[in-house]
Amino acid sequence: MPDFVFFGDTERSAAMRHELPVPIGDPFLLAIVGGRLHVETNSLERERMAAAAPDAVLHDIAGLGFHELLESGLSFHALDLELASRAARAIGLREAVADPDLPVAVADRLRADGIVLRPDHEQVAARRRAKSPAELAGIRRAQLAAEAGMRAAAAMLREAEADGDRLTLGGEALTAEAVRAAAREACRLAGAPAPPDVIVASAWQGYGHDPGSGPLPANLPIRIDLWPRDEESGCWADMARTFVVGEIPDEVLALERLVRDALERAREAVRPGITGRELHAIVCDLFEAAGHRTQRTGPGEDENEGFQFSLGHGVGLEVHEPPSLGQTGHAELVAGDVVAIEPGLWVRGLGEVGFEDLLLVTESGSETLTRYPYELAP
Repeated sequence: MPDFVFFGDTERSAAMRHELPVPIGDPFLLAIVGGRLHVETNSLERERMAAAAPDAVLHDIAGLGFHELLESGLSFHALDLELASRAARAIGLREAVADPDLPVAVADRLRADGIVLRPDHEQVAARRRAKSPAELAGIRRAQLAAEAGMRAAAAMLREAEADGDRLTLGGEALTAEAVRAAAREACRLAGAPAPPDVIVASAWQGYGHDPGSGPLPANLPIRIDLWPRDEESGCWADMARTFVVGEIPDEVLALERLVRDALERAREAVRPGITGRELHAIVCDLFEAAGHRTQRTGPGEDENEGFQFSLGHGVGLEVHEPPSLGQTGHAELVAGDVVAIEPGLWVRGLGEVGFEDLLLVTESGSETLTRYPYELAP
């Protein structure tokens, strides 16, 4: 196994958080040499790091000359680089696979020290494809929070009334902002806050990653997509459902049946060894046979028409992470992957009908982590 090197903090670096599962806000050097974890540390973080990784070798900056360097006239940035260099020397780093997110200044310094660095996204990402027990527990908690958020959004929609072509609640227009706020508050109370751009979209507003804004329509699909993050582990969940308040058009019912069929076919096919591209093809085959355009065929006159996105993505310490479940999904799924499966169809004048479930890839197939109904009526 090759050696690896990382530099950053575990609040923002998913790769480092996987290796050292504790939130550290300041940057430091982390390396894996001969299969053993080495960490640059200090008196402020030493005990937490040792508790999170009891087998790690800790290299305290005091022993690397930190106090002498304070009086050397170096800037804060230059001091950080010098300590990283000294830590790498103490670790015995000679040649390593480098995290592609390694800062340029750190990479330049380590290379100037004679260390051979080989940035390799695939090898770094592969280290966290199979989720640890703590990460999987965090994903499950985040998913429970997502379902709490979806229930809060559905409850608000259920109380709304159709007033012509729009929804009202308490005599006022019901807006995407109000539904989003209710969903986010429920996620927060469940211990997994959701970011401010979670999606509440319809044919009137919002497509793709546009969060949506303004009044919501009656008798048309309203797609809600939530991705809360578990505070304890830093892991995410991701789910989506589609609701209609009022009369459900026959065209929307037909889309719902087709998208549900796609979801179930993809779910049944998820297993170790299948690629994301193959899963995407299963859904594209079904949609194309029904007369819809897909990412494989490209859009028609309307660039949003049909299924113009991938089937999904991995979920873990990042909400979008490997494996890809689209045309670039050449990697095989492995047991321990957590993937979001999200087929959907967008039709001009109707909007999008889409559903998204979270699946854990097991040795023989998959386990669905999402426990929420699919009914269009909220």
